[in-house]
Amino acid sequence: MNKILIIEDEESIADLEKDYLELSGFEVVIAGRGDEGLEEALNEDFDLVILDLMLPGMDGFEICRRIREKKDFPILVVSAKRDDIDKIRGLGLGADDYMTKPFSPSELVARVKAHLARYERLVGAGQKANELIEIRGLKIDKTARRVWVDGEEKSFTTKEFDLLTFLAENPNHVFSKEELFRKVWNMESIGDIATVTVHIKKIREKVEFDTSNPQYIETIWGKGYRFKI
Repeated sequence: MNKILIIEDEESIADLEKDYLELSGFEVVIAGRGDEGLEEALNEDFDLVILDLMLPGMDGFEICRRIREKKDFPILVVSAKRDDIDKIRGLGLGADDYMTKPFSPSELVARVKAHLARYERLVGAGQKANELIEIRGLKIDKTARRVWVDGEEKSFTTKEFDLLTFLAENPNHVFSKEELFRKVWNMESIGDIATVTVHIKKIREKVEFDTSNPQYIETIWGKGYRFKI
């Protein structure tokens, strides 16, 4: 449920806005003073603010400016100020829309819904979901570089994580120690074969229930290692 903050000192107008928004499924909080509204906006989680300009404690222009320094949710100004200069100033300080009083409550709700939908699309477009690999209780978050085994997070060094991820992304393929060293360390393996062996041992200690009978990374004698799927 989206949460809306109304910063409005005229109680009848605030109550009217609240009633229409709640009928449309929104959770609504009212602040009757500018300074109180600013504190609410900065310290609580809101999805949109409906802001009057002429307020006791602090005017709406200053509230808008200070909210924009910290928050990026939509701000909809609803004010009796009709002059273009006030609209320009409000929008210039970061407001997303400007309605003049008196207004249609249904139009207010429509604008609130439109701004929320637009904001959610923008936020969604800017945030890609973490890339995950999940295999039989093993969960690898490639984006956050974290690993869980049956819900318990395990700590991995950089190369342990890279090696486990590489094997998990290439299941049922046998890689020699030389190949793994080239792929994960990006180096020729002369004199460094033991590095792979040691890392495989450490990974098994963290992800396998029985290291003598591994369910994830198995040794193919004389060939190398394979991630079972």
